[in-house]
Amino acid sequence: MSRQLGFDTLQIHAGARPDPATGARQVPIYQTTAYVFRDADHAAALFNLQEVGYIYSRLTNPTVSALAERIAALEGGAGAFCCSSGHAAQVMALFPLMQPGTNVVASTRLYGGTVQQLTNMIKKFGWSAKFVDFDDLAALEAAVDDNTRAIFCESIANPGGYITDIPAVAKVAAKVGLPLIVDNTSATPYLCRPIELGATIVVHSTTKYLTGNGTVTGGCVVDSGTFDWSASGKFPSLSAPEPAYHGLKFHEALGGMAFTFYGIAVGLRDLGMTMNPQAAHYTLMGIETLSLRMQRHVENAQKVAAWLEADPRVEVVTYAGLDSSPYKSRVPTVCPKGAGALFTFGVKGGYDVAVKVVGALELFSHVANLGDTRSLVIHPASTTHRQLTPEQQAASGAAPNMLRVSIGIEDAKDIIADLDQALTKAGG
Repeated sequence: MSRQLGFDTLQIHAGARPDPATGARQVPIYQTTAYVFRDADHAAALFNLQEVGYIYSRLTNPTVSALAERIAALEGGAGAFCCSSGHAAQVMALFPLMQPGTNVVASTRLYGGTVQQLTNMIKKFGWSAKFVDFDDLAALEAAVDDNTRAIFCESIANPGGYITDIPAVAKVAAKVGLPLIVDNTSATPYLCRPIELGATIVVHSTTKYLTGNGTVTGGCVVDSGTFDWSASGKFPSLSAPEPAYHGLKFHEALGGMAFTFYGIAVGLRDLGMTMNPQAAHYTLMGIETLSLRMQRHVENAQKVAAWLEADPRVEVVTYAGLDSSPYKSRVPTVCPKGAGALFTFGVKGGYDVAVKVVGALELFSHVANLGDTRSLVIHPASTTHRQLTPEQQAASGAAPNMLRVSIGIEDAKDIIADLDQALTKAGG
């Protein structure tokens, strides 16, 4: 079709075509390790990136490629590649950009596991991170130095539901000539389109809302295709001869697809953070109902957050969709279809009451996940953010009395009733 397809159409059709061999309408699970070459010249052309095709499933697989194409279409990106988890996606997004001695400037409001990854794990690669409150744009710009290679934030931050002013952060990134990486897991492209707001690269934990049913882990990296990797000389993996690929200059040879092809041909080849085809299949099926689910998630979250805010047993609610939120003004620009379904609330009585509430909930599932159809709860200070210092916990919105909830698509009255009885039991 010549016309631009709408989101609801793309979430069903993008990347999906009838199987040429069998006519199967749903994307098949190509459960195979390798692919037969037509002849020696065909094999050589594939390995030289002179022809696009399938070599080995550590790099690409037809089922996984269909998922990458679908997510790229929904995000408005030029290309994408999938990997084994959201944490893998973050490493894979940084891998083409970083060298030993370089750093990334990251928001203080991030998932605890991401803070841990950027604080400790990336040091093993010789990389480092600086954490800045992205509400202070002057501090963000000041944190950038000659060794900075990327700026990193979340669209809707985990756990508190804080909404990043992506257009403002993107202006800083453009001013200093650096790519902006946005984790769009909590918002999904239905609620937020970071590339349209100025982001260079988008990452996802597909484990969460994109799959939506808590069955498989996965990650995806989407490239806008618009960044000039050769302008500054700071990204030699993309602009200079790549010794790991026969001296190929990826940006010169592949233009707007340079980052995507590097992520596959070098990143997945050498790091092996591969998504399996069955996981891709589950996520493809989940995405088909993404818009319908997100509408209900947001509708329920708005009702639950308003009820919690009015309850005298609750000290604070962080949902950005509430009039009391300092971030509500960002919703129309950053997340015009709603503020998501992830937020925290603080109970009166501190740590002890918070953990009692978790133990008393019946409909909510106490799990280390979010974005499921089911309502989920966790106490971040003792779990997902336990490894952080008290200062880091406070900065990321994980104080001792705070509970993170991921509001599901059940009947909102039942969700509220469960919270009510749990608060009563915990207070008693």
